[in-house]
Amino acid sequence: MQDRWNDADAESYLDKYGPKWGADLALRTYSSRIIGADDALVLHGGGNTSVKGVERTILGDEVPAVYVKGSGWDLAKIEPQGFPAVELAHMLRLVELPVLSDETMVNEQRTHMFDASAPNPSIETLLHAFLPQRFVDHTHADAILALTNHPEGEDYVRAALGDDILIVPYVKPGFDLARLCAERFRAFPDCAAMVLMQHGLFTWGDTARRAYAHHIELVTKAEEFVVARALPKAPRPGVDKLATARARAAQIAPLLRGALAESGKTWVLTHRVDADTLARVNDPRLDRWVEAGPLTPDHVIRTKNLGCVVRVPDGDDAAMRTAIGDAIGTYRVDYQTYFDRQSERVGGGLTRLDTTPRVLLVPGVGVFAVGEDPKATRIILDITDHTLAVKDESEGLGAFEGLPEDDLFDVEYWSLEQAKLGKSKAKPLARKVALITGGAGAIGIGIAKKLREQGACIVLADRDDAALARAEGVLGKGADLTLVRMDVTIEASVANGFADAAGAFGGVDIVVPNAGIAHSAPLPSLADDDFRRVMDVNAHGVFLTVREAGRIFQRQGTGGDIILISSKNVFGPGAEFAAYSASKAAAHQLCRVAAIEYAKFDVRVNMVNPDAVFAQDGVASGLWAEVGPDRAKAKGLAFDQLPDHYRQRNLLKAVVTGEHVGNAVVFLATRQTPTTGASIPVDGGVENAFPR
Repeated sequence: MQDRWNDADAESYLDKYGPKWGADLALRTYSSRIIGADDALVLHGGGNTSVKGVERTILGDEVPAVYVKGSGWDLAKIEPQGFPAVELAHMLRLVELPVLSDETMVNEQRTHMFDASAPNPSIETLLHAFLPQRFVDHTHADAILALTNHPEGEDYVRAALGDDILIVPYVKPGFDLARLCAERFRAFPDCAAMVLMQHGLFTWGDTARRAYAHHIELVTKAEEFVVARALPKAPRPGVDKLATARARAAQIAPLLRGALAESGKTWVLTHRVDADTLARVNDPRLDRWVEAGPLTPDHVIRTKNLGCVVRVPDGDDAAMRTAIGDAIGTYRVDYQTYFDRQSERVGGGLTRLDTTPRVLLVPGVGVFAVGEDPKATRIILDITDHTLAVKDESEGLGAFEGLPEDDLFDVEYWSLEQAKLGKSKAKPLARKVALITGGAGAIGIGIAKKLREQGACIVLADRDDAALARAEGVLGKGADLTLVRMDVTIEASVANGFADAAGAFGGVDIVVPNAGIAHSAPLPSLADDDFRRVMDVNAHGVFLTVREAGRIFQRQGTGGDIILISSKNVFGPGAEFAAYSASKAAAHQLCRVAAIEYAKFDVRVNMVNPDAVFAQDGVASGLWAEVGPDRAKAKGLAFDQLPDHYRQRNLLKAVVTGEHVGNAVVFLATRQTPTTGASIPVDGGVENAFPR
């Protein structure tokens, strides 16, 4: 375990935060961040830290306080304001109560804060409060869990860490755990640290440095103990096996996504595979590892109790679909049975969560995480990685033993978690995946921006790598955005682009054929090569895109939307613009046919007909940069007069932007009306282009 403390860095935190927040809170922030930076100690909000001090009230009273990590803050990024101050004396009195509900405890913590606008203090605030030392560090270190999650766990803790460690049996986090720890601590006040079985490690000290250093020392001892007893690792697969796994993941992801969908509700899937992951999902011990449950109970909120092992045979879609459906169907039945059994135990009154597995372990392929969005799936994947690694690496201590079902259910269906249900409203396109061709252009960026605002994951496809990078800079990087190099004129490139989308998010729900080029010339001088080039992108490219979209929609079986970015020129063609007008009319008609054919798959196909879009968010239209001078010449205008010419010719005198086009796409993608085969003009009102 790496000791990340650096005196120079610590001093910089004193300089930055000390003048306003004081030295202790400045160093508390620093040591918390270096703890949070190590995912072998904490994962995604896990663990918490605190420091004790004094708050001066508005009346001038100096009141002892405990500053503890606030809910929603990540230790790796925490700021001083992420440590709400709570009245210490009141917390110490609460620990002495014989019984206290978690809801009342949370309320007492909230009502005894010094700043009403601060975040809620950690659920483990009372644990931090009763420990007398100034600085307290708590993590869910992998190596500690590797010791505790075995039948001989207490013996392993003593052998690895020494006899001066206070060991506390598992109790669900909250008041009962705090009270038990306080009782045990009073009986062993000289203990050097505290290990909570199946939960984690507490260390403390009078300085941030001492608390942190002791934490690293004990975790290192745990690591050394486990490594010294480790069994030989199974051989790791080579590069060829990993490439095969990724290809198979893209192949089966739409089938998985279709099998997971219920009542039209889809999920985002994220695949992960590396040499260690592939070796572990191929390991004959996989089923036992899955049955053993999570490393620590708070993971159950993210991953549920058990993962779902899906063994997918080689073969056609029918065979794969059957195997996938059987595995997921069995999981759903088992989850319902688990809920019914546990609900009866606790007397009912609970709202059952969905029965969808959050972790799919596929031998030969890797791990898929199932979630509301890519942020959730990446957290699930990280937790799964650590879970499999700890179970694998601690096999030398014997078979991993997770918590009993009752304890896991009590956390998964914790009243504090149940109270959150229904309080957040999903965005209209949450869980949806949109693929946009020509995505790096002005219109593509506007569409991506609007779909993303409504919750969709975005696959930005374009043949220009530099333009894709520029578009990403405009839109902003994120787990919900992936870039795909795709040339819509090449069949294999289109198929690979959709496969990349499936690999990134599990599949596709919204396809926006937007890639287009133009050429301006009078018919008598229009070169055959130029006409074919424009038709190849604007018509043939749409054909390949719409065809591949239909194939993936059929494999998913969850419906979908195709929204063609057509053109005002379909209904109002322009002189010396024959290639563009004809190609757009061909694509438009193709999509009207697709609307007829695809309706039986619950796939809607609609068209958006914009007039000239010259730029979006500082990105100039490549199409207009190419043909603008010739179009201006054909209209007897200077090039810089074109934008105003197009504005003046529409009834609303509107400047059409990529975001306007995006708004129309969002309207169709959110299915606010039962519409297919329709054309929506986004042109400010051009009379000769009214659809008819």
